[in-house]
Formats: sequence, C-alpha cells, structure tokens
Amino acid sequence: MQTVSHHGRETAYRTFDRDASGPVVLAIHGSGGTHRVWSAQAKIADEYPLIALDLSGHGDSDDVAAEPGYETLSAYVDDVVAVATAVDADVLLGNSLGGAVVLTALIEREIDASGAVLAGTGARLPVLDDLLQWVQTDFDRVIEFFHEPDHLFHDPDETTLDVSKAALRNTGRAVLERDFRTAHAFDVRGALSTVDVPTLALVGEYDRLTPPHYHEELCTGLPDCELSVLDDAAHLAMLEAAEAFNAGLRDFLDRRVLA
Repeated sequence: MQTVSHHGRETAYRTFDRDASGPVVLAIHGSGGTHRVWSAQAKIADEYPLIALDLSGHGDSDDVAAEPGYETLSAYVDDVVAVATAVDADVLLGNSLGGAVVLTALIEREIDASGAVLAGTGARLPVLDDLLQWVQTDFDRVIEFFHEPDHLFHDPDETTLDVSKAALRNTGRAVLERDFRTAHAFDVRGALSTVDVPTLALVGEYDRLTPPHYHEELCTGLPDCELSVLDDAAHLAMLEAAEAFNAGLRDFLDRRVLA
C-alpha cells in the first residue's frame, strides 16, 4: 500500500499496473468497504492502471473527525482529490457511497477528470429507517441484512459471504453508521446537469439497495450518460459479475475516454 498525506491524515491506496498505457482509473468503495472490493478489476491493469483507495476510517487509511452527512462526504472527497492528484487519475469509478463521493467531486471541485463510472449508486442514497436504528442497536442484524439475497450479492457462495461479513465487522459499527448517515443525507439530483464528463452507470439487475431505476435517473439527469445492466448480479456487481463488469468498463474507456 502507498499513502498520500493531506489535511493532517494519511490516505492509503493500492496500485494495480502491469505496464498499462491507458488512462488511470481511480476506484472508490462504498459504505463499510475498502479497496479490496475492487480486487477483480485488477484484471484491467494490463491496459488501464487501476488505483483503489481506502476512504478515511476504512482499511489502512487514517480516520477523520467529521460529523455524518456533508462534513464526512467532504472529507471523503478530500481523500479522493488527494489521491487523484498524486496518481494523475483520469477516470473516477465509484460504488454506492463511493459514487456519491465521485459525483460530489465532479460537481463541487476542480478535478481534472476525463470520465466517470457510477456503479451501484444514485443521485440520492436513502437508507432504510430500520438500518439506521439497527446500526446503533444490533450490528449483527445489519450484517445479516446486507447478506440477504439481492442486497450485496445475488447468489454468492459461502466463502464469499464469510469474507464479506468479516470485512464489515472489521470496518466496525461506528464508521458504518457514519457512512449510512452520510449516504442518507446525500442528494445531488438538482446538480447532475453540471457534470461535464462522459459517464457510465453500471448496475446489477437484482440490486435492491440501489436498483436499476436509480441508474436510469442518473442517465436522465446527467448530460452524457450510458446505462448498462449486468445479469445475475446485485449491489457488488464488480465482484459477482466481474467479467461482465470489466468488459463494460473496458468498452466505455476505449470508446469514450481514449477516443
């Protein structure tokens, strides 16, 4: 892991690059995640360098003292801007809350991006009232909820479930609650028209957390957006349908970023 220092903290990131010459892709995980959620996208690193970061308080990155909501979202955007500057990123790839971070960076910051990929996300990300309650009182119930069919995964094997549950437990209740409340407060529906880069919206067909209609809404509001629905996958399509996800990502980068 490498790190970049900014705003008094260290943000960690991992580089996947097998002498690739294409534009640099910077990938941002969602609530409770880490850079490891992008492990299957390392396969594109023979064509496109892939950088996957840990947001503040996740994985190997220092935490930040920030209130849930816009303050936390802004801190996460600071993480992304710092790494993007360090690695000279060209394309921002975000999943779930990471998609909110990408959209906020594109709307509010002077970031030099040539494209964006929004996977399992939306222009707003409301969180169920039950989840907001359970994350305070019954963390195990939150973990079980996310691993019900068609939430994080459509049809995972037991090993995948075990690894995913362990990852959420490792992130911990406090950071996950902050992420939930930050996602719940997020809403940029009125600002999508200001995003001036070509965008790909990718979603698993069975995603009940950020369903396909969220992505249709993105493509209605964004000036230049394509929609791709991936078969046999739910919220973490980058893991569950990695081959199709990577094919869609490569196609978009080849046509819209390299062109």
